[in-house]
Amino acid sequence: MATQTNNDNSSTSALLASQRQTTTGEYLQNLFKQLRTGNLGVIPILFGWVIIALIFQTQAPAFLTAFNLTNLIVQMAGVAMIAYGIVFILLLGEIDLSVSYVSAVAGVLLAMGMLPPFNVPWFIMLPLALVASTLIGLLHGVIITTFQLPSFVVTLAGFLAWSGVVLILIGGAGTVVIQESAITSITRTFLSDEVGWVVGIIAIVLYAITSILSNRRRQQGGLASKPMPIIWGEIVLVALATIGFVIFCNSGRGMPLVTVYLIVFLIGLTYVAQNTKFGRYVYAVGGNKEAARRAGIRVERIRVYVFMLAGFMAGVGGVILAARLGSVATNAGGGDLLLNAIAAAVIGGTSLFGGRGKVYSALLGALIVMTIDNGLGLIPNVSAGARSIVTGLVLLAAVIIDAISRRQQQRTGR
Repeated sequence: MATQTNNDNSSTSALLASQRQTTTGEYLQNLFKQLRTGNLGVIPILFGWVIIALIFQTQAPAFLTAFNLTNLIVQMAGVAMIAYGIVFILLLGEIDLSVSYVSAVAGVLLAMGMLPPFNVPWFIMLPLALVASTLIGLLHGVIITTFQLPSFVVTLAGFLAWSGVVLILIGGAGTVVIQESAITSITRTFLSDEVGWVVGIIAIVLYAITSILSNRRRQQGGLASKPMPIIWGEIVLVALATIGFVIFCNSGRGMPLVTVYLIVFLIGLTYVAQNTKFGRYVYAVGGNKEAARRAGIRVERIRVYVFMLAGFMAGVGGVILAARLGSVATNAGGGDLLLNAIAAAVIGGTSLFGGRGKVYSALLGALIVMTIDNGLGLIPNVSAGARSIVTGLVLLAAVIIDAISRRQQQRTGR
């Protein structure tokens, strides 16, 4: 009986310790321990971008100008949107090789639906195109879960099939020009200085509110939470970065309108991933599918929903890419779009092994990938082959870092 009492007391003490508010000093100590075990977070990404930017600046002085960097945001927007969906796919430990041509299908449907003989208004055709891409994701998910097929094989078949659909839809037209200004303005509109400041302030306030409320909910639930000085420190850093970004944009053409869409989807999908049952189930299924099944999670339904989400985000990305070019052609969805989208998610820090990653990793990864593409484009006599080689090496480095980090954490038990 005495032994049982001691065990009960030990368990109670451990539970109370886990619910106790962590001090700032303890939080920083734990943070340093995580860094030593390989959990580096966004540090390698940010450091890598600074190095890449400085290298390009020495080779092309126009790189770090407001004009070029706002143009970089527009260039990366479509890839980032597609990569948002890829993050959820990778969290499951799956892959979707069809997203590039799914995005092309959405762009082609939008462009052709607004032209004769259909003449459908853009505000009707846009949601229809997104519904179509979502249904494609549903089809992939149902086939994968019903027949228990590898997602690699099913989506590879989709890659081939939907590329054929794009060719059939466009037919002999070759190129379909988008003349609707409401669509092309998505990527061609730059906000005034005043509106840019309003957007920046709203972003800071929303980040502060969500950070504080999320931390408070964790405290009320008895979960480990960050000390308030750490929370306020993060808010200050985000505020300074946002203010600097707005000032930089306003020194040129202004903040691109597409930045607002990137932020809105980032906030919305981050909320879904971290504050809903669906998001928690995605992480659980990706971490251990069988354990999630035994815990009562409807694993196959979650997988279908994630492929639907990836299809929807591919459609959003396809609309943005079509708006940026002002047209769609038979090569829509081809080239290196698929590799760039997957590379963006992986380079940003989403694990290929499932169960680990954040939505913002897609945005950071897209920044890295498109920075390389943009910077090499400014350097004379750099071939497309060289761009692919550099991007491939960066992707390989990201995968190696992820594998080493995962192995180190397994050894240390963290």
